[in-house]
Amino acid sequence: MKSFYVLQEYTFGSTQGLFQKYFLFFLGALCSFSLYSQQQDSLAIIKLLENEGLTWRMGDKEAHAKYWEKRPYSRFMVSTADGRTIDIPIESIIDPPSDMIGNGGFAFHSNHKMKIGGNTAWVTHDEVSVDTYGKESLSTEFRFLEKFDAHWKLVAQSIHFYDHPPENKIDTTSYIQTVDIETGSIETVLAINEHFEAPNWHPNNYLIVNSKGKLYTLDLETKDLEVLDTDFIDQSNNDHGISADSKWLAISHNDVTDPSPKPYKSAIYVMPVEGGKPRKVTSKVPSYWHGWSPNGKRLAYCAERNGNYDVYTISVNDGKEKRLTMAEGLDDGPEYSPDGKYIYYNSYKSGHMQIWRMLANGRKQEQLTFDKNSNWFPHPSPDGKWIAYIAYTSDQKQDHLFGKQVKLRLMNIETKAIKDITPVFFGGQGTINVPSWSPDSKKLAFVSYSVN
Repeated sequence: MKSFYVLQEYTFGSTQGLFQKYFLFFLGALCSFSLYSQQQDSLAIIKLLENEGLTWRMGDKEAHAKYWEKRPYSRFMVSTADGRTIDIPIESIIDPPSDMIGNGGFAFHSNHKMKIGGNTAWVTHDEVSVDTYGKESLSTEFRFLEKFDAHWKLVAQSIHFYDHPPENKIDTTSYIQTVDIETGSIETVLAINEHFEAPNWHPNNYLIVNSKGKLYTLDLETKDLEVLDTDFIDQSNNDHGISADSKWLAISHNDVTDPSPKPYKSAIYVMPVEGGKPRKVTSKVPSYWHGWSPNGKRLAYCAERNGNYDVYTISVNDGKEKRLTMAEGLDDGPEYSPDGKYIYYNSYKSGHMQIWRMLANGRKQEQLTFDKNSNWFPHPSPDGKWIAYIAYTSDQKQDHLFGKQVKLRLMNIETKAIKDITPVFFGGQGTINVPSWSPDSKKLAFVSYSVN
């Protein structure tokens, strides 16, 4: 009987211990799930806020309306830097008049703070809004959301604008960004108060960019920005790019030692992509690199010879250039298709800057765009399905200037259908001069700017 009692006592104690153990386990799992759920909600809300602003700037009324839900208590309040308060009817936000939406620019959010409780949430964040002229507006915003059928929607908002603080800003602010061509989602990799240009996307998940004559690598995960060793080259411009095998880098550099009397003496060099000593390829100046052939044996570039800018190609090894375009006016931005069959470029031969293509030997030149934009720098995607390019929204003749109203556009190579993939923004020279596709052909890297 005693033995039985001891056994019973042991069994009860063991059961109690197991209960406590598993209770704590399930409690921990529940807390972990709750924490994970809140993290997912937080990320979903931040993404919603970014996309809501983007659809507004692009003028997509239907997409924008999906981020809002009218409630009896919905409000949209604005306080201005000069002390005025504006109460905007919520109907004007959900179904805005055409002159109120689609004005372009970008908004950059920071310092998110939020409280999520069940199916309600509030969020506060700071915002830098940059219009199509590069002017910044600063605000603190309060957003109020509710969850409907497992989807968060905005129900109210309060915006408080304030004056830009005094500063000694002597340079542009560069916003290095990526755009997803399928979803339209735009992410800001880095905002920096210096002038950076022309991102190339390496398969090892970093960008190569240039600034003030030097090249840099920008890690897409850590955001670390480091100088790339280019040896003696210290006057590189925004025409640089990575070979198809990702092992080599072409650089355009102002060679001040060249005896030519021309004011700018850009020459093309190649070097290992991880850094090292460059080797000169072109003997004549100016020459501006734009494309590698898929097999890595030839370079395509724009060059001025005898007063006219045309498209040329050259062997990486023998240095003898071949002229492919002959028309009066600027031909620029040549890039090979992934299969090496075509070279895409922009040309003024029609009297308006448009996108063209030709066979890699220069034959069968055909115009691909015919609109009122000034279209520059066609970039074929690695999978061969798309052409991305920059469009100035007004006729810029043969100029490709910084500080203009531009947008990025996408052409389906098979159907020739074209769509916008960004709103109009402040950019131009430096935004997307060179190949900037992600290796999987899903995203593009580009740079927008602000100047206060």
